[in-house]
Amino acid sequence: MESFDVLIVGAGPTGLACGIECKRRGLKAVLIDKGCVVNSLYNYPTNMVFFTTPELLEIGDIPMTSLNEKPVRAEALKYYRRVAAHYDLDIRQYERVLRIDGEDGAFVAQTRDALPHDVLSHVEEKAGLETREYRAKKVILATGYYDIPNKLNVPGEDLDKVSHYYREPHPYFGHDVLVIGGKNSAALTALELWQTGARVTLVHRAETMSKSVKYWIRPNIDNRIKAGEITAHFSSQVVEIRRDSVRVATPAGEIEVKNEFVFAMIGYRPDFEFLHAHGIAYNNATRRPVTNTETLESSRKGMYLAGVIVAGVHTNEIFIENGRFHGVTIANAIAAALHTN
Repeated sequence: MESFDVLIVGAGPTGLACGIECKRRGLKAVLIDKGCVVNSLYNYPTNMVFFTTPELLEIGDIPMTSLNEKPVRAEALKYYRRVAAHYDLDIRQYERVLRIDGEDGAFVAQTRDALPHDVLSHVEEKAGLETREYRAKKVILATGYYDIPNKLNVPGEDLDKVSHYYREPHPYFGHDVLVIGGKNSAALTALELWQTGARVTLVHRAETMSKSVKYWIRPNIDNRIKAGEITAHFSSQVVEIRRDSVRVATPAGEIEVKNEFVFAMIGYRPDFEFLHAHGIAYNNATRRPVTNTETLESSRKGMYLAGVIVAGVHTNEIFIENGRFHGVTIANAIAAALHTN
């Protein structure tokens, strides 16, 4: 069984930042992720453009360059690969942390191999996947929130035609596609699909598109809806997804929309069940975990929280731009605690 000063669950930008800061302080750290390095960013839409500038995505004092004012997905993936390699971080990819036992100073993490999603979808049995154990004095949870989509909780949501993630528009050319949601991801998905030749219908429970839709996106989606190029049903909700149609409750009554594919772009959430299972207290209303504001240590001594999970359900409060600084805070606290002991 391998032993470390710090075990970091999650190898996204915040997890990488934590690993870098631990290494700078002479702490032996390992990062474990059930997917690839910056797995959430990898699963972003292929043509995604970040809403921020390159310098706000930087970690480890390594500059990020971009051909444009705002970086694209491919540039971000390349950048974080370069940072991980530069600092020679010990990252175990495609390995899922099942549980963490023990106490402060003597944690034991049990893990199991996790096949890439596109491989796992074709594998019926998980038997034969290797399990491992790691010892660590301290633990940092930097698990993000993009891996658990919010659910519609309607009949038919488990059909193969339904996805909570969008990658690229080409496969949907000439098809009837329903997009659910009214924020940036829903707007961009609807626009890209329409531009590529899909017949797009958008359903949103509010009266209009969200006020949070970026100013350079809003006029485009509003104009496409006004021109009838994208059919939109506001103040409406999907009540059932069928093999070749979707039932929608609208202000004028229930309608049935011809449909071949559904994208439910209604947001994501942190893994609250994992936090609860590991004895981490949080506010029942906001799901915001109880943390020491100066160290980000959770209610479970020796276990620290980094990144968006600190914000509970308010995932719009913490992004890469501010979550990356959690690494310094936590690494300082861990170094001080271990050196004192």
